[in-house]
Amino acid sequence: MFAPSPADLPVAVIGAGPTGLAAAAHLTERGLRPLVLEAGAAAGATVREWAHVRLFSTWGEIVDPAAEKLLAPTGWSRPDAAAYPSGQDWVERYLQPLADTLGKRVRYGARVTGVSRAGRDLIVDADRETQPFVVHVQHSDGREERILAAAVIDASGTWTTPSPAGGSGLPALGEQAAHDRIAYRVPDLTDPAVRARYTGKRIAVIGSGASAFTALASLADLARSQDGAGTKAVWILRRGISGSTFGGGEADQLPARGALGLAAKTAVDDGHADAVTGFRTEAVERDTDGRVILVAEDGRRLQAVDEVIVLTGFRPDLSFLSEVRLRLDERLQAPVELAPLIDPNQHSCGTVYPHGHRELAHPDSGVYLVGMKSYGRAPTFLAMTGYEQVRSVVAALAGDTDAADRVELVLPETGVCGGAGLFDTPDTAGADAGGCCAAPAPQLIQLTPASAGSATTAGGCCDA
Repeated sequence: MFAPSPADLPVAVIGAGPTGLAAAAHLTERGLRPLVLEAGAAAGATVREWAHVRLFSTWGEIVDPAAEKLLAPTGWSRPDAAAYPSGQDWVERYLQPLADTLGKRVRYGARVTGVSRAGRDLIVDADRETQPFVVHVQHSDGREERILAAAVIDASGTWTTPSPAGGSGLPALGEQAAHDRIAYRVPDLTDPAVRARYTGKRIAVIGSGASAFTALASLADLARSQDGAGTKAVWILRRGISGSTFGGGEADQLPARGALGLAAKTAVDDGHADAVTGFRTEAVERDTDGRVILVAEDGRRLQAVDEVIVLTGFRPDLSFLSEVRLRLDERLQAPVELAPLIDPNQHSCGTVYPHGHRELAHPDSGVYLVGMKSYGRAPTFLAMTGYEQVRSVVAALAGDTDAADRVELVLPETGVCGGAGLFDTPDTAGADAGGCCAAPAPQLIQLTPASAGSATTAGGCCDA
């Protein structure tokens, strides 16, 4: 087939979220032509789904420099750099204005269903590197389209593929059948219908990261409210609790991130949540009233709960990339050169140094996984990391190797990252679970301030 010169083709960017739009801004600044393909109906479609949650990063840390340059001539006014936005703020005051400025370079209702080399499936070597990419798109009106692209920047994130409750990485037995009692997102308790679902209920929260902290803190607030009597959380952890479980606390250089861990600790200390440690869910059963009974791999059965909130992380959707040659770590599903740098068993956000095109490269040159998707199953990610990634990747695509190799980011130290902050309080937000935790003997415990805060924060991270 006829293959146009790469110079005549756009760079396909998958996803109009923070990292994808930043990539488009950098491509525009470099004189390259971005084509952003967004499955949702508007920019920041994923962020809109957690619009009620407040970030633990300030405005100064979530606005990309190239995007700001693109926005400046439009009369856009940058928000207070020291303020903490909600997801809704981020969309309305930055992401949608940026997408509007990019104009027709962003297409909505365009779901990418496949990426390949033109005329070359996964196994064909001949002239592979000279062929452009073919991006298959399913439009919301039912149309199908094939788009030729000089390169592909996949910034589609991991939001649509949450991890299950099952301790083996597979859904627990009965998990899918109990879907009416299980949620995989931090609930928006400002929504009357959602609030009614959890008020006065016994709720299991499975997970140990920032999202779990947020859920625990918000459920504790509900329990303290006038209409929240009887609300009780049961916090399910696959491993144990140490002094570092709640993150960096007051020592965290992202104060709002540290505050979230402390808020979760307070929820436990005040008796609004009981912690069950060493519990790896094997099955989800129902009692005669339809309530949920969680069963562990060791056979333990917990008291029935009314609702379950599963916050065990996310994983990348790699299905539409099956015809391009990727080199991914077998554990994290992240690029092999990046994986050792972000392994949650070894690193927190403060110990992951900024990285770029070389760590993100794959055997099929010109295809990059960026943003949260580049981290695979690792939870420790900051928006500013994604902005640095696309700055480097776009510089490489533009042939500016010196700029692509140059590090232009300093990350905050202490604590670990992932998720977002509390619902309403501008100055509070989160930390993922920190510390290298060995699984202790399973136990039901009520934490005291002394036992929860007696150890110093270790580097590394514990999964839920």
